[in-house]
Amino acid sequence: MLLLNFILTFVWIVLTQEITIGNTIFGFILSLLIIGLTERTISKANLQVRQGDYVTRVFRLFLLIAFFLSELVKASFQVLFSILKPSLLRPGVIAIPLDLTNDAQITLLGNLITLTPGTLTLDVSTDKKVIYVHSIRVDDPEAFRQEIKNGFERRILEVF
Repeated sequence: MLLLNFILTFVWIVLTQEITIGNTIFGFILSLLIIGLTERTISKANLQVRQGDYVTRVFRLFLLIAFFLSELVKASFQVLFSILKPSLLRPGVIAIPLDLTNDAQITLLGNLITLTPGTLTLDVSTDKKVIYVHSIRVDDPEAFRQEIKNGFERRILEVF
C-alpha cells in the first residue's frame, strides 16, 4: 500500500507539473484519501490487507512522529535545566521489559530513545524481551519504565 501511495503521489506531481514540498504533501494526502476510499476493493483482491488498516496506520505514524517531536522538545528543556542545575542529575540504567516482537519495532524504539536528549539505548537482551536504557535523570525507575512503555512502545505497536 505504501508503494501505491508513493506511485499515486508521483502521478499527482507529474499531472500538476509542480515539484514543491506543498504540492508533494498535498499529493500524498490526496493519494492517501484515494486509497482510503478504494481500500475495500483493494482488500478483496489482496486478502493480506484489512480494510481501513493502511490509512489508520499512516495516521498513527504521523501521531508517533508528533509525539516524538514533543518528547524531543520536553527532553531538551530537561537536559538544559540539568546543565544549569547539576543537582538535578540522577543518572541510571533502567531495564525495560518489551512487548515489541520483531527487530524493526525494537530498532525503532531504540533509535527513538537514543535520539531523545538525555537518554541512550545501551543494549537489548539476547531473547529480545528487555531493552537497557541509560538516562541522565531517573527520579523514579518505575515511572521511567512506564513513560517509555506508555509513550514510545505503545505508539510503535499501534503503527505496526
